[in-house]
Amino acid sequence: MSGAEKGAVLILGAASDIARATARAYAAHGHPIQLAARNVDRLSADKADLETRSAVTVTLHELDALDTASHKGFVDGLPELPHIAVSAIGVLGDQGDNASDPDKATAIFRANFEGPASLFLVLANAMEARGSGTLIGISSVAGDRGRASNYIYGSAKAGFTAYLSGLRNRLAKKGVHVVTVLPGFVATAMTEGMDLNPRLTAQPEEVAQAILNAGEKRRDVVYVRGIWRLIMAVIRSIPEGIFKKTSI
Repeated sequence: MSGAEKGAVLILGAASDIARATARAYAAHGHPIQLAARNVDRLSADKADLETRSAVTVTLHELDALDTASHKGFVDGLPELPHIAVSAIGVLGDQGDNASDPDKATAIFRANFEGPASLFLVLANAMEARGSGTLIGISSVAGDRGRASNYIYGSAKAGFTAYLSGLRNRLAKKGVHVVTVLPGFVATAMTEGMDLNPRLTAQPEEVAQAILNAGEKRRDVVYVRGIWRLIMAVIRSIPEGIFKKTSI
């Protein structure tokens, strides 16, 4: 398939570091790019850079992920139904604040589960009707088991992981593939200031390459760094009686 024939890639939550790296990776492979985010004008420089660097068409689309009533109109208003859609929507927040303030907790639930799940439902239905497409959702290893240190964010990501699994099962025979990406720690603005183990911490470009490879190879669930698969398998295996005594 030549660059001119490659389908468009929609990046949801396009202002994040991972989203920007993913857009660059797909643009370098000749895909037209659709960037969607709130206050999308702030992505004008990204648009110009992608067009100059990779000579692809880039369009900007205003999106409020939490305004679920607007999602069908958003998808219908795209210049074309994308071949690939990547959700980089998500907010980490502060666990202490989230646990003590129901409004802040609800905002985390909605940003990490409700918003991206609603958008993917609209996109899934459209792709199913067309008979082709790929949906790639960035979830988190935090969703593999609830832990006191991040259970507000982690539970929302657990819901999104389960949602992607069900969507994948539903669409497996419909020509639409669904990928779950579990990055682990990533060195981004969202984690700036956190004391992260370098062995466990990926760069945005590493996550972007994993996303690109997962779509091309039709992978189902991808841990960006394989060590996280082992770590989370161990954490999931701890008996609940013992787990309650831990502080991980």
